[in-house]
Amino acid sequence: MAADSKDAEQDQELKELLKVYGPVEADVIKSFLESQGIPCILRGRMVQSVMPYTVDGLAEIRVLVADKDFEAAALLLDNAKKFQEDEEEP
Repeated sequence: MAADSKDAEQDQELKELLKVYGPVEADVIKSFLESQGIPCILRGRMVQSVMPYTVDGLAEIRVLVADKDFEAAALLLDNAKKFQEDEEEP
């Protein structure tokens, strides 16, 4: 039973995947990760719809995933970034 509770705790531990500075980018990343089966949480310091601009990190949004999903999520975002860069080359 102790092993089960330890696994459950690890599933619930959140790890910061990255920081973005706008709700649109955060929502795109969240949708992408969730479409790949990786749930995530967005956390920011304020509601972006009230003051949608960056002042000293106030519009910063942290993308958090479960510790167990961190490596897979980082790999997915890295691959997506490489694909985007390849598409942008002339």
